[in-house]
Amino acid sequence: MMLKALRYELAHPRTSYQLCLLGIVGGLCAGLLIILFRLCVEWIQLWVLESPYGFDSLPALERLLLPIIAALLIIAFAFLTGFKHYRMGIPFVIHRVKRNYGHIPFRTTLNQFFGGMIALSGGFVVGREGPSVHLGAAGSSFLGQWLKLPYNSIRILAGCGIAAGISASFNTPFAAVIFVMEVVLREYRIHVFIPVMLSAAIGSVLTRAVFGEVTELAFLRFENFSQWYYPYLIVLGVILGAFAHLFNQQLMNIIRFFRPLKMRWRLLIAGIMTGIIGWALPEAMGAHLGSVHAIISSDSMPLLLSVLIAKLVLALLAIGLGIPGGVMGPVFVLGMLTGAILALPLSMLIDDGNGYSNSFALLGIAGLLTSVLHAPLAALSAVMELSGSPQVILPAMLVIVPAYVTSTQFLGNRSIFIRQLDYQKLAYRSTSIQEALQKTGVLAAMNTDFKLFYDAPQQALKQFLETSPTQPVVQCSHFEIGIEYALIQYNVSLDHDGAVLNQFDMEGVPAQSTLAEVYDILQASRDGAVYVYEDTPDSIVGVITWNNLRSYLHKEQY
Repeated sequence: MMLKALRYELAHPRTSYQLCLLGIVGGLCAGLLIILFRLCVEWIQLWVLESPYGFDSLPALERLLLPIIAALLIIAFAFLTGFKHYRMGIPFVIHRVKRNYGHIPFRTTLNQFFGGMIALSGGFVVGREGPSVHLGAAGSSFLGQWLKLPYNSIRILAGCGIAAGISASFNTPFAAVIFVMEVVLREYRIHVFIPVMLSAAIGSVLTRAVFGEVTELAFLRFENFSQWYYPYLIVLGVILGAFAHLFNQQLMNIIRFFRPLKMRWRLLIAGIMTGIIGWALPEAMGAHLGSVHAIISSDSMPLLLSVLIAKLVLALLAIGLGIPGGVMGPVFVLGMLTGAILALPLSMLIDDGNGYSNSFALLGIAGLLTSVLHAPLAALSAVMELSGSPQVILPAMLVIVPAYVTSTQFLGNRSIFIRQLDYQKLAYRSTSIQEALQKTGVLAAMNTDFKLFYDAPQQALKQFLETSPTQPVVQCSHFEIGIEYALIQYNVSLDHDGAVLNQFDMEGVPAQSTLAEVYDILQASRDGAVYVYEDTPDSIVGVITWNNLRSYLHKEQY
């Protein structure tokens, strides 16, 4: 009975303590799953390497073989689960959230967990935010599916899981909330914002309990510099916007070029290329921000340029050829390196060049992340929270705006996630009507005060409608193939030869459905009704007519 009341409440698009509690539980599920994932990655790295992400400690031959062996393991696991389930990462999650209410297939989650764990441990230049988003959404949405909650609340649960996953992965609750709203859900609704915020907080609490208070960029402290250097930040933003366009364009070119090859060959090529470049330049392996900081501190232009080019090539190959992992990790690394390189000319004019290298590394992340993902607010909040430096806000804005404008308006760049979705033909768009109706479950709008007749004659139906003309009347007819329901209404047309009563055959929708599914059924005829059932199609619990739906839609709009 309590579960039934919970479902009815969650069908409404409003803030409630039930929705908040659900966000907390979803955050716990997602956060614990991400912590398990991170511990597994660290355990494998400590087993293979002397320290986490310490690929330079390996002998040259082992650096060559490690990515190849990792690619073979990813191929073997994908073969066991089925290559048709080898779809994962942030673009796939956006598609599932937008078009499937956040339902994440279980086999893709297995591929993401084990494949991402092997990829991060094998030296590939990929980020762990891809697995964090996928696993976080899956961990929380599985809870909603198990409880058979309304689909509109499962979508919110998926957003909660993503926020908790990012927060648990990077200890950035605020940036996690902004990322979910700006990149995944692409909307700001208070009844969604509150549970997502709670989930992000839970993820951060869990990761601090296990890994401590340190954030990923705590070693990069923003050093204030003279305002006379602010015009140079605009130049920095323009360069980063152009670099983001180059990154997105070449990544899509690689995806298109290698598309004819089977997935196993693509993964193996990525492993071989990573092994070869890692053998020659160990600093190019992995996307760990701490190891990049050591390179930045050297202030060596040849080393910075060589590592930047090598990591750019390896990131494009790994992501473009399907290695399980995220694009944001490589973008962070490339942004740090680009910012540090562009700070070197200023070091000739100032005394403390190293301090400015750190500052420009942060600004490089902000500009490149903005232009690659088209998420300026998420980029700004990420660099501020990861570095613990609120004074970075104003300079970062001066970099973000020209980077975004250069990338989008002058170069025609689009978000890398949107480009991947379009190329893979994964739907993510919906009409404004669908957007409005998907937020409400059928349990919130159905009419439970209906009269059900079983194979009743026309005279009995007519007599009831004469006494209760506004009450929905449903006729249940038994056939050999099963039961069918029909809505009975007075014929209000001007046709004198027409029947007194109209009968509209009704389709059934599960109680988990939203009003968007009802609209899809009724929009063609713009009349009639659907019935809502809970367990089986013959267990009717409510009726939604076209007039009810239209009234609800108008209320949503105005």
